[in-house]
Amino acid sequence: MDCAAWRVGTNSCAVPPAKAPTAPDPAANAPEWREKEKALVRRLDLTFMPLLWILYFHNYLDRNNIAQARLSSFEEDLGLEGTDFNSAITTLTAGYMVGQIPSNMLLTRIRPGIYLSCCAFLWSILSACTAAVQNHGQLLAVRFFLGLAEAPFFPGAVYVLSSWYTRAELARRITSLYAALCIAMGCSGLIAAGVFSNLEGAMGLAGWQWLFIIEASTGAFFSFLGPFFIPDFPHSNSGAGTIWLTEDQRNFAAVRLAADRVSEPRAKESVWNGLKLVLTDVKAWVFCLLGASISCAYGFNNFYPSIVRSLGLGSRIRTVLLTAPPYFMTAITAMLLAWSSDRRKERGWHMTVPMCITLAAYIISAATLSVGARYFASFMYIGGSFSANPLLATWIATTLGRTPEKRAAGIAFCNVASFFGNLVSPYFFPQSDEPRYLMAMLIMGAFSASTIGCILFMKWILVKENRKLKETADRDGTPYVPFTT
Repeated sequence: MDCAAWRVGTNSCAVPPAKAPTAPDPAANAPEWREKEKALVRRLDLTFMPLLWILYFHNYLDRNNIAQARLSSFEEDLGLEGTDFNSAITTLTAGYMVGQIPSNMLLTRIRPGIYLSCCAFLWSILSACTAAVQNHGQLLAVRFFLGLAEAPFFPGAVYVLSSWYTRAELARRITSLYAALCIAMGCSGLIAAGVFSNLEGAMGLAGWQWLFIIEASTGAFFSFLGPFFIPDFPHSNSGAGTIWLTEDQRNFAAVRLAADRVSEPRAKESVWNGLKLVLTDVKAWVFCLLGASISCAYGFNNFYPSIVRSLGLGSRIRTVLLTAPPYFMTAITAMLLAWSSDRRKERGWHMTVPMCITLAAYIISAATLSVGARYFASFMYIGGSFSANPLLATWIATTLGRTPEKRAAGIAFCNVASFFGNLVSPYFFPQSDEPRYLMAMLIMGAFSASTIGCILFMKWILVKENRKLKETADRDGTPYVPFTT
């Protein structure tokens, strides 16, 4: 079987490509090249991205509606005490971490349009099942399998995006997914306010039960559209890519990605060798440390409604509504930051600045009991940490991309490490620390500083590697394509 498609970063040898593309210099025919790029990217943005955005919106909505459910009778109805709620959050994270690496390794061999859609349907069903749990043990079981079902989506989506978009385009697309996350967090408060106001006790169900059922139902509906809008890979003669893109456009997508690579990828290899390449790459381990630090820095995520409640700003409905504005602001901020990062082809400083803002916000929160100052600080730490995070995902996808298998394993491997914070951060917020949550603010501030250090270290590593690439290119007369720093 001809697997030439693998030489340009594709991932399916089910059907041989019509012709094996090469990687010409884009400058050879710049006007025509740019026009073809614009047409291709526009088509992808109008077909692929909207549904991917909607599914990730529901992915995060279903994962984090437990934070809003806590403002209903959730803990009382299930008899949760002490750290029971914290363990429910950690259990989902455990399932999420277990599922990511094998899923992304598998994704290089199957059709992502069908696979990711099936995962979306499954997590919607499991989320709805939360409404039926009656005790802590049942809640833990459902949350673990919910994490397992949700695990493939984000690293899988990033991998598929990196198979269609170049490095200069990727940050904005990945950030748009994070914008979906932020909008989901903001809308979850608005949805919860409506549900708690109108459906509390309806048909004998508590408000938190209706919350899980309603949000899961819409996610299940959109999952059925996935196979018709999520493409496979550029040289796959199957899936939504064959519906929305011509064969010439698919071949061109592969060619331009080959021209964008730091090094020429090798021919098809085993998924296990791709994982081996990740484990032996020091950059992957630095990214893991960076991901773990930044996830601890936004450990407030599942507790933000509780933080706002502790400020004593009014009724339950008012508290729920006040959780929304910081996330909506962050969605805008993150997109502007990603636009600047793509335009300047730079990641490190674009992550350092928002993390410095995050660190300052935690200092403010720890230093004062002023309600206004602490609520304003929450805009800063939500905006700073969430704006930096999609740039990290982009950095990983574009740096660990020597082969398709390494890129897939690297994205999942580093994303798993980044969930270390989700395992430990729930225990930053014991109920006894309300209303100030001083310990949490100090710990998350320390991890913000650690994140800044890791970013600068990674930037230093890549600058050194770029010098070596430049020396090799000058010596051999080959094109110089540096890492994005």
